[in-house]
Amino acid sequence: MSSEIVNVNALEILDSRGNPTIRVNVELASGVRASASVPSGASTGENEALELRDGDQARYGGKGVLQAVANVKERIAPKLIGRNAGDQEGIDRLLIDLDGTPTKANLGANAILGVSMAVARAAASDQGLPLYAYLGGAAAVRLPVPMMNILNGGKHADNSVDFQEFMVMPIGAPTFAKALQYGVETFHALKKILGKQGYATSVGDEGGFAPNLKSNEEACELIIGAIQAAGYVPGVDIALALDPAASSFYENGKYHLTKSGQGVKSSSEMTALYKTWAPKYYLVSLEDGLAENDWEGFREHTAALGYYLQIVGDDIFVTNTKFIARGIEEKTTNAVLIKLNQIGTVTETIEAIKLCRQAGWNYVISHRSGETEDTFLADFAVAMGGGQIKTGSACRSERIAKYNRLLEIEAELGDKAVFQNSFAAK
Repeated sequence: MSSEIVNVNALEILDSRGNPTIRVNVELASGVRASASVPSGASTGENEALELRDGDQARYGGKGVLQAVANVKERIAPKLIGRNAGDQEGIDRLLIDLDGTPTKANLGANAILGVSMAVARAAASDQGLPLYAYLGGAAAVRLPVPMMNILNGGKHADNSVDFQEFMVMPIGAPTFAKALQYGVETFHALKKILGKQGYATSVGDEGGFAPNLKSNEEACELIIGAIQAAGYVPGVDIALALDPAASSFYENGKYHLTKSGQGVKSSSEMTALYKTWAPKYYLVSLEDGLAENDWEGFREHTAALGYYLQIVGDDIFVTNTKFIARGIEEKTTNAVLIKLNQIGTVTETIEAIKLCRQAGWNYVISHRSGETEDTFLADFAVAMGGGQIKTGSACRSERIAKYNRLLEIEAELGDKAVFQNSFAAK
């Protein structure tokens, strides 16, 4: 009976953007106490699970989460008292049924996810296991390659760059610790280059620089220069990955590259643009290169680029098995971005990953632009063994917390630790 849940509580805290979010606390009969904090996204897919906000303009501009907190205390907690914390799937199904809506609009996906994560963490602690081992078992030994966002545009920055994230992937590193070193040194080299060229070195939501560049291409060129300045070989030691977040500049069936003044393009023209960029800028991964509702464009996009690029779907799939299943059937992409708060429970997130595995697709465990110091994501990435993680730049403590946790996990695993030292898109 030591793993029996005896208390579930919650409070409103702040995320990395200074906006309210929810932290859930779970206590077991054994005396174990665990908490989990829920992140929040800015670039969100229209089919994501609903993040419940109060809408009271007198508090935090309407972004308060006191109702989500109340839902945990008054509606969820009474249903969980006495339940075995080790029954993750049973508890998550209970939460889903209690909400009763497809998008978790009743209780709020933020309330539900906070409980789901806290229960998992409590159960792991109760069994004397690190979270990654509890969720992933003995096979949880693979450290992920970081997709480090070092230059921001789009909704993540107020500049003249249309594309949202320009990332470096240390594909040639022998260990996670070395991969982190490669990325950090490139980040600092980029800062020096930007400063010398008179660009601002302020950072966006995920810690990447947000200079007012002349074009999207210049962003890639500066990063290539930074890789070289840090002493690494582009395409060998470090490759590039992009997340244009194309839904943010998609309107009436066309892609409007208005921030950079590069005109209006069709789906096929965007694909053609990426095709020229791939060899020129050492691209290995392209996420949300088209808009979330451009299913036909995505199919042609993947057919044209997917044999040498990882084509990642985020907004189009929103970590939802219904959309991922359609994508697999239609060959929409060849990889999926996985975000816990897009779907709302640990169990449903794992189910989405299982679907990717069955199809032979890659999957990338991802943070959100509004994060907290919670390191659940780091353990989850190792537990799921996908070999890739997005958790921001080498800047801002809510991002660094995840990297530092991964360093701890690699050290803890010792000789058992596995690191993917090369990248092969499917």
